[in-house]
Amino acid sequence: MGKRIVIALGGNALGKNLPEQMEAVKKTAKAIADLIEEGHEVIISHGNGPQVGMIQAAMTELTRSDPERYIPCPLSVCVAMSQGYIGYDLQNALREELLDRGIAKGVATVLTQVMVDENDPAFQNPTKPIGAFMTKEEADRMVAERGYQVVEDAGRGYRRVVASPKPQSIVEIDTIHALVDKGLVVVACGGGGIPVFATQGHHLKGAAAVIDKDFASCKLAEQVDADCLIILTAVEKVAINFGKPDQEWLSELTAERAAQLIQEGQFAPGSMLPKVQAALEFAQSKPGRSALITLLEKAKDGILGLTGTRIHA
Repeated sequence: MGKRIVIALGGNALGKNLPEQMEAVKKTAKAIADLIEEGHEVIISHGNGPQVGMIQAAMTELTRSDPERYIPCPLSVCVAMSQGYIGYDLQNALREELLDRGIAKGVATVLTQVMVDENDPAFQNPTKPIGAFMTKEEADRMVAERGYQVVEDAGRGYRRVVASPKPQSIVEIDTIHALVDKGLVVVACGGGGIPVFATQGHHLKGAAAVIDKDFASCKLAEQVDADCLIILTAVEKVAINFGKPDQEWLSELTAERAAQLIQEGQFAPGSMLPKVQAALEFAQSKPGRSALITLLEKAKDGILGLTGTRIHA
């Protein structure tokens, strides 16, 4: 029997610019179509690091060129833009690949908002660099004019930093559910989703933040009642003692063991750590759920238990 699977695509599945993305999504579509061909229901989420940075840089440059005419573009709007154009490429590539295999199945991108808590401690300690590098003078001006928080980045210049709050719930979850239940392939929560919080009445306000796409993918998988969360990355399996002589690749992790390794500091922050944390969170969210961390091209083998790192309760 097919499973309901959420696939979280990493940056290597999308490329770093428009031409790279056009090529990368063709390969990505083949791997996803393999799972659909096996009878699985698939919901796709993805990162947007290079893409939202490019959009933010372009919008900043436009504002600089004519500040009287153009106003700064909010980060939440930039995330929405990235969802749109990444989803456009993904859904077209996947539709084409499915039709080439004789599979008539609709593919749709849902512009997705994700609720965050405006009192999340992350807002008091922004750490996520975004956008272009700035000189000291440019950074000082952004602080004075727009209230940005900036940091010096490894001698390469200054960059804006924003909060990375935890996702609370997905605003468009009923829409996503309806499409999946009708048999469509859905692309959702791109770039971790557009971070929003409730203000007066029913109004949602965009937050100057970036949600980690692995945690957003976990929340998506929980709310669509998925059987499995697949987090795709640049390595076939998770390793402990990574890069050391006693490095060990892991095929299976219980929730207890995964939590222990996290506590020991085995996984790098900003790299493998959020992936293992998100996988653990999903595996513990309901009996029978499991998560898989592996390469894009190994996803089908991973579902069959042939490779990857499987995390379960």
